[in-house]
Amino acid sequence: MLLSALVVAVALPAFAWARGTDRNQPMDIKAGKQEGTLDGNSVNVLSGGVTISQGTLDIQAARADIHQRGGDVVRAVLTGSQAQLKQQMDDGTWMTAKADRIDYDMGTDVIVLTGNYTVTTARGSTSGQKMTYDLKTSRVESGGEGNGPVTMRILPKTAQAKPATQGKP
Repeated sequence: MLLSALVVAVALPAFAWARGTDRNQPMDIKAGKQEGTLDGNSVNVLSGGVTISQGTLDIQAARADIHQRGGDVVRAVLTGSQAQLKQQMDDGTWMTAKADRIDYDMGTDVIVLTGNYTVTTARGSTSGQKMTYDLKTSRVESGGEGNGPVTMRILPKTAQAKPATQGKP
């Protein structure tokens, strides 16, 4: 159990280290179809190949359900045959996350990856059927209780990927 906690502590905090300046960049969204209202208190459904980019953040999904309240995005649910999220961290390394469903609740700062998820960072990777990550506390919970086993890999510090100097990998 202690080893699992150590592995998770080393491999997964990447979400918390996402490039801080990305949130201040414009968000560009492309989709085959959009359905919903623009009143700021609704769920807009994007489908037909969704691409969302904001700074270094790049998201690809078959469908995105964007929940708004008071004009602010409060939750995003990305689905498809492996929705994918890629982002450069503040330290220059890259993080990728893939899952059948990525559910990010901005109000609670909790991300839930379900369905054959894989998260890869310069420090290692983890995969399984379900992972819940609390960005505020860095608490991670994965596997168990019918959610299948978890597989993790931690790379030695000397084997970590070097920070990218330009462009996306």
